[in-house]
Amino acid sequence: MTTATATTMRDAFTHTLNAAIERDERVGLVTAVISADRFAAAADRFPDRVVDVGIREQAMVGVASGLALTGKRVVVHTYVPFLVERAFEQIKLDFSHQGVTPVLVSIGASYDDPSTGRTHQSPGDVPLIDTLPGYTIHVPGHAAEVEPLLTAALAGDDPVYLRLSTRENAAPRPIGQGLVPLRHGGLGVVVAVGPVLDQVLAATEGLDVTVLYTATARPFDHVGLRAAVDAAAPNVVMVEPYLRGTSAAEVATALVDVPHRQLGLGVLRDAEVHAYGLPAEHDAVHGLDPGGIRRALIGFLPG
Repeated sequence: MTTATATTMRDAFTHTLNAAIERDERVGLVTAVISADRFAAAADRFPDRVVDVGIREQAMVGVASGLALTGKRVVVHTYVPFLVERAFEQIKLDFSHQGVTPVLVSIGASYDDPSTGRTHQSPGDVPLIDTLPGYTIHVPGHAAEVEPLLTAALAGDDPVYLRLSTRENAAPRPIGQGLVPLRHGGLGVVVAVGPVLDQVLAATEGLDVTVLYTATARPFDHVGLRAAVDAAAPNVVMVEPYLRGTSAAEVATALVDVPHRQLGLGVLRDAEVHAYGLPAEHDAVHGLDPGGIRRALIGFLPG
């Protein structure tokens, strides 16, 4: 496996994509400086389908959509706020409206590197992509989860957003199976998305709750959540490493005929953090550290 020597999600992504470019002439890549050095050899060998446009993110998406219109399975990659927020209009029009599909791959999830300031933070990326039709959204929690997710994305034809992070769980978990049960309990269901799993496991230690894990935020596993709720109390807590409440409508859809309570935990929507600090300190501000998650759970769950 190409991820055998990969120590980060970014490593796993570049190893896997370089190998795919080498073996499959359908695969293309467009970058905007970020990670371009990791694909320099591929760009030299395949200049017609591996392109760096410089610091021109909107042009990056436009060039990528042109490649997609010629039949390429094109990956578009840069830092998350420049890919999803700065170039969102181009993603919406050049891809979705024209009926061609990319594999969008970002790095720098939410507040991975607070030292770079607010310009390099984008906790709103997943809800923004979620406004576009048909996207599969992957949020891996470990480097070893990246290769199978990316390989499947490259082999398909649907639009995909792969959100890479420097934050990782201690171990990879099963993926591609919807919501994966890791603990069983009776008071409610806690869903951990991607790299917040370890915080959730620490926060729920000793609590009588079911813990589910997924590295794929969309499509949401309505059937899996319904099955878990049927086996426990109808109290659902979504813990997501982006804006809190992002999956509230998905939970409501899964349980549309079941009286239930739900709580969303994630990056605060009503707070603008001006401090730099460390990622763990930002977790504490947003209540995504184990202590914050546990306090929220105890306040939400019955008795």
